[in-house]
Amino acid sequence: MDLKTASALRRLRLVSAPEAVSFLLLLVCSVLKRTTDFNAVPVMGMVHGVLFVLYVLFWADAWNRAKWSLRTAALYFVLSVLPTGGFFAERKLRREAEDAVVASRARQEMVAKA
Repeated sequence: MDLKTASALRRLRLVSAPEAVSFLLLLVCSVLKRTTDFNAVPVMGMVHGVLFVLYVLFWADAWNRAKWSLRTAALYFVLSVLPTGGFFAERKLRREAEDAVVASRARQEMVAKA
């Protein structure tokens, strides 16, 4: 995996958890708006919107650079629209990055031994 692909996956991973948190907070704010006088929906809506747009931009970049299959790309997109899906996306992306590092080190050792 080249550096630009790793960077794209890292950006997507780093924005996925905050996007999930903002989605959950937006849901809580929506409930509070209807049950109390507290109305933070406009603020949380904007925060979540910005994070969601960043997630989609980083998702498209990662899909392009990592050459994901349509199934993998769709999975990461569906995870972005589920309330806790960002947490699962972050975990899966972290494992993918760790596996890529292990594979890269194994290739380097094979080259060094040859």
